[in-house]
Amino acid sequence: MKSEYDFSQGMRGKFYNKDAKFRIPVYLESEVQQFVEEIADRKGTDISTVVNELIKTDREIVRYVE
Repeated sequence: MKSEYDFSQGMRGKFYNKDAKFRIPVYLESEVQQFVEEIADRKGTDISTVVNELIKTDREIVRYVE
């Protein structure tokens, strides 16, 4: 690492995007990941889609119970 950097030609905000969305990583336990992967394989889709569907279903169940 340099002791000093020259930012005199830098441009503030060049890569800033106010509409950017931050996607957080979610870490599944091994058995849960295997379960989701099996469903994804059967459906011919990806793991993210399956996890989102499961969470949406649970969200509706919770709303119904409340």
